[in-house]
Amino acid sequence: MTAIQRGAAFVLAGEMLLAVMGAIIKHLSPDIPSAQLVFLRNILGLAIIGPLLISREGVAGLKTRHLRFHLMRAVIGVSAMYCYYLSLEKLVLTEAVLLKLTAPFFIPVIALLWLKESTSRLIWLTIAVGFAGVLVILDPASADLNDYLFVAAGLAGALLGATAKVTIRRMGVTEPSARIVFYFGLFGTLVTAPAAAAVWVPPGLSTWLWMGGLALCATLAQMLITTTYRIAPAGQIGQFTYSSVIFAALLGWLFFMEPVTGSQVIGCALIVGAGLFNLRQRRAPA
Repeated sequence: MTAIQRGAAFVLAGEMLLAVMGAIIKHLSPDIPSAQLVFLRNILGLAIIGPLLISREGVAGLKTRHLRFHLMRAVIGVSAMYCYYLSLEKLVLTEAVLLKLTAPFFIPVIALLWLKESTSRLIWLTIAVGFAGVLVILDPASADLNDYLFVAAGLAGALLGATAKVTIRRMGVTEPSARIVFYFGLFGTLVTAPAAAAVWVPPGLSTWLWMGGLALCATLAQMLITTTYRIAPAGQIGQFTYSSVIFAALLGWLFFMEPVTGSQVIGCALIVGAGLFNLRQRRAPA
């Protein structure tokens, strides 16, 4: 199996696990505060990846030259999680996932502001089309203020998620996937502990079981997707990221009785179509 084929398989598996994770969060969010969910997801994920990393590589496996980037990624990533969890609580599962998929549209903006990298007019056009898809999903004619707030939270999560991905690329290939996931769990736990303590609701046995499944899905998905972008070019496997829309729509229909609406289909076509064109333009030779 080639690196591209393995990367595609890893992305599909990772996106399926992330869709399952989103469904679990949506199921738990009416009873457990978002701050507590973020904390439990991080500490349980750390409990899974920590022993695996140490048993395989020993304490030496924790050694890193990029501690500041791990901390930066954790702070940004946790902020993105707060936004995503908030959107999952109030929006349809498919819509929350679609908003998360606008992250690639923010990367050229971040590159321009942070790295001073210019991009083509076609890329800016795809970004505009992608955000037009967001407007279609929102349906301004029938949306109220709360809808705008939760959509804004989803977009903010996508922006922060794109920034977190840039920090992973900044660390380069010297950092193994397990170490990246470990430090995200470690710093994410430390950062979210105070807010979780302030709103803590004692979880029941079923909640602990759901949270264990959530942490397992999230950790495995992180491992798969982080490994993917280390072994295969992003431009050739990035399109498989959009498979999460299919998984989310299926889970939303099966477990939350969420119908697929016309505005969702049109918005999905605009966002996914613009995203695929964006990827095609980036991998084309200059």
